[in-house]
Amino acid sequence: MLAACRAHGTAAEGPPERPAEERPAAAAAAAPADVAVGGGLEYEVRAGESLTSVSARFGVEVSALASSNGLAPEVWLRVGQRLRIDNLHLVPGWLERGILINVPQRMLFLFRDGRVAGAFPVGLGRPDWPTGLGHYRIASRVRDKTWIVPPSIQEEMRAAGKPVLTEVPPGPDNPLGGYWLGLEGVACGIHGTIAPASVYRFRSHGCIRVHPDDIAALFAQAEVGEPVELVYRPLLLAATAEGRVLLEVHRDVYGSAEPTEQALCAQASAAGLLARLDWTRAAETIAAAEGLARDVTASAPGDASGCPAPQAPRKLEPRSQAGSG
Repeated sequence: MLAACRAHGTAAEGPPERPAEERPAAAAAAAPADVAVGGGLEYEVRAGESLTSVSARFGVEVSALASSNGLAPEVWLRVGQRLRIDNLHLVPGWLERGILINVPQRMLFLFRDGRVAGAFPVGLGRPDWPTGLGHYRIASRVRDKTWIVPPSIQEEMRAAGKPVLTEVPPGPDNPLGGYWLGLEGVACGIHGTIAPASVYRFRSHGCIRVHPDDIAALFAQAEVGEPVELVYRPLLLAATAEGRVLLEVHRDVYGSAEPTEQALCAQASAAGLLARLDWTRAAETIAAAEGLARDVTASAPGDASGCPAPQAPRKLEPRSQAGSG
């Protein structure tokens, strides 16, 4: 349970998005040198790990991780088992300096001198208690912060028949972990967690959870006063320096910006990429919504004058799955 982002807005809405004039001027397009982060790697399973904990650590859906390794999502992993991990993510925008968080993507990007200096999976607010969007600044940096339980969460505890806590001191039971970056104007922050498997999921009361393996590095670089931009972009499109077109699609978990072929058409048109898209592969990527960057480059230039008519959803055949101990 986390400190709630309810200083603004309602429980259903979260804090309202601030006016455009209050946001950084260049927060819309990624710098060409930083189109994507992550990629392919091989990982050796450690004691106590599961597909859920590994997916949280590397920022990939359990279903995608299982599928890429020919496993059932509920399979138990063996110590020493090798996993193939694909966690290629597109950078959803650009800042000269600061933190950019794309809510549907569940990724936090740290910018320094206009370049991505770090990228971390994060846990965010539940659909019924969403993380607020807009422009903020880091107001405080605190080690081992006491959690003052908001009245709204106390009421939730009471309704669930749990002991009602008013505060939790630093220690192994404190859900904030050992590091807290408070955001200006809200009772919300970026912090560690004692539930690392909840990272890369929508489980919080609005705060931003960072994996225990990442939070110390982020905390060391973050500064009081630097901007924090929270955006909602479930559909991301970019062209690499090599001319490949990449598409990344996430579920519209808050129900506010459904990723559709029409939305892709608008983005591709604005970016001058209409003629370079393989629309069949793009439609499949939208339908799958795996949350990973996929190559949708056309084998030959197409028609740049408009978008194809929307296709009926294509039923994707499940990949074969083989159990493992």
